[in-house]
Amino acid sequence: MLFNNLPRRGTLAVLASLSLTFAACTPTPETIKIGVAQPLSGNLGGLGKDMQNGVQLAIDEINKKGFTFDGKSAKFELVSGDDKAQSDEAVKVAQQLADSGVVAVIGHLTSDASIKAAPIYAKKSIAQLAISTNPQFTELGHATSFRLVANDSMQARAVGSYGANQIVKTKFAVLDDGTGYGKGLADAAAKLLEGRKTIALRESFDDKTKEFTALAAKIQAGGIEVILTTLNDFQVVALIDALEKVNYSKQIAILGTDNLKTADMVKHASKVASMYVTSPVQDVGESPGGAAFLSQYTASYKTQPAYGSHYSYDAMHMVAAAIKRAGSAEPAKITQALHAMDGFAPVTGPMRWTEQGEQKQGQVGVYTVRGTQWERVVRSDKW
Repeated sequence: MLFNNLPRRGTLAVLASLSLTFAACTPTPETIKIGVAQPLSGNLGGLGKDMQNGVQLAIDEINKKGFTFDGKSAKFELVSGDDKAQSDEAVKVAQQLADSGVVAVIGHLTSDASIKAAPIYAKKSIAQLAISTNPQFTELGHATSFRLVANDSMQARAVGSYGANQIVKTKFAVLDDGTGYGKGLADAAAKLLEGRKTIALRESFDDKTKEFTALAAKIQAGGIEVILTTLNDFQVVALIDALEKVNYSKQIAILGTDNLKTADMVKHASKVASMYVTSPVQDVGESPGGAAFLSQYTASYKTQPAYGSHYSYDAMHMVAAAIKRAGSAEPAKITQALHAMDGFAPVTGPMRWTEQGEQKQGQVGVYTVRGTQWERVVRSDKW
């Protein structure tokens, strides 16, 4: 044996030296924490869980391949927080994530939550990549705010102009959910209908209301033909059910926005005369890398994507690329690298930000239900 002729003390010294050498050759990977802030419970819990699934799928893929930056190996760890789609909860979750040492956050889902949380991330230079669409999110002026899709200024033009120019029926109801996202978007779209259509009913609710018996009666009595709405999907499902009870659902066309472009909404589209939605969220099937992502997602979660998991998946890959580019996992350097990147995300394609954090190539599409899925009617950045 190699150490037979060495004194015991010498043998131990050699073994200790070899142990240090092996440790130097195989260092423990650095753990990089990524925050996910989404509604994981309540009415929007399914959509938030879908967004979280996208991040986890990307992390598992990156970790499996092995991640290195600046000559060091690292692994990613997801740290999640449930904001319950409430702005007060979003503030708490944002502070918890910031204090936990996350270097970037993928969230939030709702605009009110993203807007309230943004200053907290900004204080620690933590990049916040959000699918929220209210323009105020980036208008706050934080360098850490990055939007993953086009904002509601473009979406308002899309839904308003489509309703004014492509929908033949003339008698409209405009309904919103009372949030910064919903009311602002509905108001802007309604202005584009003026002079072209008749807005016979304009009402605002909160984002939790599901009792629409009285509203259904008003819609029927008023002879409404089209409902332009920014209500959530579960709310529109409840409204359709109420319209069915008064035998009026088949007289109604629904013109909604991106919060209706969900898997659940597809199941109820046949109950109305027609359904169209606008959305800056590109469908998985029309995305450049959609087929591969869909295969991975369904294999991992045994279900179809519900909303925007392909965007959260891409966001995680963009964060990893920014760390490589910066040669650092420091939040401020990640933020700087994201601003400098001219990237191509694995699923959705080009992902580049303006100085204000808006998508340079954002688009809004109009979709309708064909059979069991959403199908694109038109998609453009020229609304």
